[in-house]
Amino acid sequence: MSTDYPVYAHIDGPIVMIGFGSIGRGTLPLIERHFEYDAKKMVVIEPQHAAHNFLTQRGIRHLQVAITRDNYRDVLGGLFERGKGFCVNLSVDTSSLDLMKFCRELEVPYIDTVVEPWAGFYFETPDNADRTNYALRQKVRDEKAANPGGTTAVSCCGANPGMVSWFVKEALLTLAKDTGRDATPPREREGWARLMRSLGVKGVHIAERDTQARRQPKPRGVFVNTWSVEGFIAEGFQPAELGWGTHETWMPETSHSYDTGCQAGIWFERPGAITRVHTWCPTPGPQFGFLVTHNEAISISDYYTVGAGAKPEYRPTCHYAYHPSDDAVLSLHECFGAGKTQEKHHILDENEIVEGIDELGVLLYGHEKNALWYGSRLSMEETRDLAPFQNATGLQVSSAVLAGMVWALENPNAGIVETDEMDHARCLEVQRPYLGPVEAHYTDWTPLTDRWEQFPEDIDESDPWLFRNVLAS
Repeated sequence: MSTDYPVYAHIDGPIVMIGFGSIGRGTLPLIERHFEYDAKKMVVIEPQHAAHNFLTQRGIRHLQVAITRDNYRDVLGGLFERGKGFCVNLSVDTSSLDLMKFCRELEVPYIDTVVEPWAGFYFETPDNADRTNYALRQKVRDEKAANPGGTTAVSCCGANPGMVSWFVKEALLTLAKDTGRDATPPREREGWARLMRSLGVKGVHIAERDTQARRQPKPRGVFVNTWSVEGFIAEGFQPAELGWGTHETWMPETSHSYDTGCQAGIWFERPGAITRVHTWCPTPGPQFGFLVTHNEAISISDYYTVGAGAKPEYRPTCHYAYHPSDDAVLSLHECFGAGKTQEKHHILDENEIVEGIDELGVLLYGHEKNALWYGSRLSMEETRDLAPFQNATGLQVSSAVLAGMVWALENPNAGIVETDEMDHARCLEVQRPYLGPVEAHYTDWTPLTDRWEQFPEDIDESDPWLFRNVLAS
């Protein structure tokens, strides 16, 4: 394994990491490899004592406190000097928007992997429309519009949301080349949207299959996952939602649209963790995925819109189609069957996983070559050779955080940005060494392929790629 790692930038001032779960533990060695900084000034803010020994052994200051709406300005204000350092927010139950705004006041670059609200929001907010990622994202977009420019704050830069937005652009260029069209990368959002429309892309699945597994079966009463259990439960209990394309002819009875903001999405009166869709990945082929809400479902549909408002000229449908690890699927069944979340949580780490990959990519569909999957097929075996302290899922996220930090430091006054708005080629250049095989796969599968004739469904054979056919009965 090579130890000749490129150093991308010098960070003057403290690197403050908020949260030190599985993603924080995996991001730390990448920061150590690829940046010059004063290690004595690094601080990890993590309320759990479990992180203490790990950090102490590495000489990193551990501030054992929970960041709240009452203390965040005092805690962060006591750590940062104006214009120095970097805030890496990898926590749950902290307001991404409030932390982002305060870091920009201090002229400190900022990055997170999700638009996270303060603790209690997901389960204490009675209006389902307010609990959607559309609503959370729109608040960040409103802040961007009200205060353009200034210190860079990268919003939602993990694997997904994050890396998958860079994959969409690479997939579009691949499709353009393979269909004999101009594959010159556009220079602005409007050009990318016109390219997607010209290629005939009707929509995008963020299509993922996680096959990572350990030897022993999942114990009853424990929620097992390959990444944050709290994060998965929170997004799984949010309403299912997706970016809504202009080719769609039907909406589910329980769906709702928006009359404010970008109007690119719809949401259902149903949690995403029990809403299934038909999708496709290279290893399993056709599969069920959960329509779990994610920021990229809205941001991608919004970014590739031609026109504006509720009736644009063109907009792709976009949504997550997630088949998590087998243990996580069993955990979801147990959770929803019991009507309560398990008290015990467990994240599969690199020491117990004995097989499997995290196959995460984007499935662009409806064009002249039918469907193209483009993404990372990273195995646990490869992950062990590439970086310590994480599984394959974690490395896809932590390496995207690394890429986002590099881009932010190279573009220090870009204001608030989503990954769709960043230089995808530069970001993937930084991230690709950690992604294992990054591949393009065409398929002739459609959501109408091999459906069970014995069990009639409410489908529309006029266009196999209508969401009516993607949504499982």
